[in-house]
Amino acid sequence: MSHRPGRLRRLYRALVVLALTAAVGATGTVAFGACPHRPGSLRPWVKSCLRHRGPTGLVGCLAGGKHLRARAPQPRQTPTISELATPTANSAPVGITPGPDSALWFTENAANAIGRVTTTGTFTEYSVPTTNAGPAEIVTGPDGALWFTESNVDKIGRITTGGTFTEYALPTSGAYPWGITVGSDGNLWFAEAGGNNIGQITTGGTVTEFALPTSGAYPLSITAGPDGNLWFTELLTGSIGQITTGGTITEFAVPSLNSLPVGITAGPDGNLWFTDAGATQIGQVTTAGSFTAYNLTDAVFPFPWGITTGPNGNLWFTENASNDIGQITTSGTISEVAIPTSGASPLEITTGSDGNLWFTENSASQIGTVTP
Repeated sequence: MSHRPGRLRRLYRALVVLALTAAVGATGTVAFGACPHRPGSLRPWVKSCLRHRGPTGLVGCLAGGKHLRARAPQPRQTPTISELATPTANSAPVGITPGPDSALWFTENAANAIGRVTTTGTFTEYSVPTTNAGPAEIVTGPDGALWFTESNVDKIGRITTGGTFTEYALPTSGAYPWGITVGSDGNLWFAEAGGNNIGQITTGGTVTEFALPTSGAYPLSITAGPDGNLWFTELLTGSIGQITTGGTITEFAVPSLNSLPVGITAGPDGNLWFTDAGATQIGQVTTAGSFTAYNLTDAVFPFPWGITTGPNGNLWFTENASNDIGQITTSGTISEVAIPTSGASPLEITTGSDGNLWFTENSASQIGTVTP
């Protein structure tokens, strides 16, 4: 039996196929200035698959990537990883965030639930009221509740720390909301991958949508930037987007060939950092739109996904296909640690109240902890 709903699984698989065909072999740091490359054009069938089938099922295609040439392995560090199985088997956790109660809150995409785990490992699960909602990303809101995207049913969900749900329908049918974050204006902002919009929802439930200038961009992840704006990834166009709280959008093309930007976060250096699954890189972009890229050189194609700022001032990220947790300093030094469970498929990662990194293992239905 699959661990993922079909829609999620099919997009996930298509993403890996695309990334494997786009893999590049250069190593080291790439600073982009005078000679930017635009991403290669995506084949129409890939665009169609990505637009209509949703973000996470890539692992099934990895056997097809064994033809890729081996890459020199990155140095291994000594952080320790522990893992906790979710109470519900085959829950397929995706998003994770620190809660206002010092626990970690996460989505269970296949189990249609929101999970809570204390830093000592005690779990609670809450079923989402709407059937097959496809809960995806989650964040703590300015009102002290947890807010999450319901990717399958075009809703934004809210759950209090006591377990009370409220759900808000989006105006756009087929919006497929995914990433969500808190803006400097005190509202929640989210990416509509299917609707090609960036959405805003007040804590009272009023929704506003802003259409992207570029059609078919497939906005996926979103974060608050150090400049007071929101920054997001455009998966299908290989771009990083910026939107002001007033709704003005600017798009910056990632210079890397075959870019597939997935996750994004604000770094401790005042820049934005993102994972680039197609170019096999960790990218950095300034608020003025200047890019630097750091190549991953794993022996197995890594497919970096989630990224966050860690307690040690480094950026920590998941490598979904190579089954590692990586960290990169703001000067570009990369190290990795292997996840104990084979084929865990790590997705999102965040810093907990205990100073450890916490991440979701989508295929293994576990929550992982990294002690730096």
